[in-house]
Amino acid sequence: MSKIAKFYLLKQSQSQHELSESELLACDLSAQLWRQGQRVLIACQSEQQALNLDEALWARDPEQFVPHNLSGEVTNFATPIEISWIGKRNAQRRDVLINLQQSIPDYVSAFNQVIDFVPADEQQKAIARERYKQYRQMGWQMEMVDNA
Repeated sequence: MSKIAKFYLLKQSQSQHELSESELLACDLSAQLWRQGQRVLIACQSEQQALNLDEALWARDPEQFVPHNLSGEVTNFATPIEISWIGKRNAQRRDVLINLQQSIPDYVSAFNQVIDFVPADEQQKAIARERYKQYRQMGWQMEMVDNA
């Protein structure tokens, strides 16, 4: 089975939300993937970013609810979406990694699909290009999605 890294090209965010365009898209994509029966890990850069995403997912309309938890939270049932951050990760099996980190997480090989983002900001775009090159060097099949 080939491994796929899908990069979403983002436009300059005019968002009035507290979340960035990539964070909002990560929430929407995780909901879509869950509805398709996929189990998702959202890898955040920081614990604060993870808490912000957790709050955003809880604040969705009831019909848009997405069952999720933060890494390390004790739950009675395994949730289909886990939100982690650098230095924190549960070992639960997931299908898709949504990467919001500056670098590629060291556990990326456990996944067959990765979703990553190319922000409009030039400095962030350069960092995303490096991740793109690294995925390609690791043999991942690359896909681009224009979200602009």
